[in-house]
Amino acid sequence: MQSSHSFVNIAAYKFVTFIDTEQKRPEFLAICKELQLKGTILLTPEGINLFLAGQRAQIDQFLAWLRADERFADIEVKESYSEKQPFTRMLVKLKAEIITMKHPLIKPELGRAPAVQAQTLKRWLDQGVDDNGRPVVMLDTRNAFEVDVGTFENTIDYRIEKFSEFPAVVAEHKDELAGKTIVTFCTGGIRCEKAAIHMQDIGYDSVYQLEGGILKYFEECGGAHYDGDCFVFDYRTALNPQLQETATVQCYACRAVVTPRQQLSPQYVAGKSCPHCLPETIPAEAAASADISTAH
Repeated sequence: MQSSHSFVNIAAYKFVTFIDTEQKRPEFLAICKELQLKGTILLTPEGINLFLAGQRAQIDQFLAWLRADERFADIEVKESYSEKQPFTRMLVKLKAEIITMKHPLIKPELGRAPAVQAQTLKRWLDQGVDDNGRPVVMLDTRNAFEVDVGTFENTIDYRIEKFSEFPAVVAEHKDELAGKTIVTFCTGGIRCEKAAIHMQDIGYDSVYQLEGGILKYFEECGGAHYDGDCFVFDYRTALNPQLQETATVQCYACRAVVTPRQQLSPQYVAGKSCPHCLPETIPAEAAASADISTAH
């Protein structure tokens, strides 16, 4: 629920041909600074990805400016709120891909894989099968450390460390998923959009992407069939199914996710160390004698 003093946090992306990124970068930076917005915008030849936060009026002004460009007129935005600014600076970056997959022939702009809406997915998960009676399997396309913060019940997690590993690992397990409907998902929809296309290309016959990702599912369905929270890439670290900031944090030293329980460990020192990076931050004999829990 937004209060009169809270910041509006927006996440949005669109796959679209965007060849003038270098010329547009200073324009994006100027409008964001003028409106006192903070966050990160990625400009790539395959489209745009952005995470921004600011006051309501300024966010609305930015979106009006962005949608004045016909390429982004229909860009969809997910919103959440926070009592403080979740970003420390404003960055506009040029990159080769919105999300690095290293498969340049995958072009979501030319055609998406089928998408399933959040409410429909919940119904499928309630009944255990899709509308054609096929078993439904959830496939997490995020990195392992994100999955550890929370994911759908009984999801497939291949423990990838970066998204560019996904194509090879999903090809290895194709036979195991025969006859099932696969729903790929990620935080906001970008990774699963590419993932679902790739799976179609290599012969999966019933694969969907979750429209809007976990954040959209939280917005429409809450935490049904979901365990834990959702990792986000700002100071909030994780949002619960009510899209509220949680007590989960990231370690300043090693950037690992540290749960509230792990923060009770004597090895957790805010801004210095955590149980994950303990061997690198304190002597081994101290680690051996410590009573810690690093379970996720």
